[in-house]
Amino acid sequence: MVDHTLLKPEATAAQVAALCDEARALGVLAVCVSPSMLPLDGTGLVVATVCGFPSGKHTSEVKALEAATAVAAGADEVDMVIDVGAAVAGEIDAVQADIAAVRAAVPTPGVLKVIIESAALDDDTIVAVCRAAEAAGADFVKTSTGFHPAGGASAHAVRLMAETVGGRLGVKASGGIRSTGTALEMVAAGATRLGLSGSAAVLAGLSD
Repeated sequence: MVDHTLLKPEATAAQVAALCDEARALGVLAVCVSPSMLPLDGTGLVVATVCGFPSGKHTSEVKALEAATAVAAGADEVDMVIDVGAAVAGEIDAVQADIAAVRAAVPTPGVLKVIIESAALDDDTIVAVCRAAEAAGADFVKTSTGFHPAGGASAHAVRLMAETVGGRLGVKASGGIRSTGTALEMVAAGATRLGLSGSAAVLAGLSD
C-alpha cells in the first residue's frame, strides 16, 4: 500500500538512489519522486512521479506535457495536482477538464492519481472534485501534496473521499502521516494507498 516518497526540492540523485534501496528493503509497492529524477532504471519497483506539483497552478497543457514526459521516462504512475483555486471557486468543470487533459497524457496501463488538497476544501467541494476526477477517468483520488499550509491528510477527508468514489477509484492518503497509528487510522477510513516519507518508522510500528 505504500508509496515511499521523496519530493523535497533539495533532493539529490544520491538520496533518490538511497530511497530506492530502502524501498526494496522495506518491501513497499512504489517510490514517488520528482519528475526531474527520472528515469529510475532497474529498481524493480513501481515508479510514481508528480505533475503540476505542488501548487496545481500550471496550465493544463503544461501539466499534460509534464505527465507525458514522465511516462516516456519510465513513470508508471503520475500524481497530478488540481487547480485548487478553481475548485474553491466552484469551477468544477474546469477542474474536470484539467484532469482529463492529464489523463490523455497518461494512457492505460499508466495510473493517474489526482491530488485534491483536501485540507483546503470544504466537504461539498471534496465530493464534487472526487466526482470530477472519476468522470475524467482518474484511477485514484489523493488527499494532499504535503506542502500546503492548510495541512495534509485527515481521516475525515479520507472517509468522505472513499464514500464518494465507492471503491471505483483508489484513495491515497498522503501528507503528515508519520506514525503507525495515523497510518492505520487512514486505512480504517478507506485509504487504499499511503504516501509516506517516513515509511520505515511507520512500518516498524506494525511489529511492535
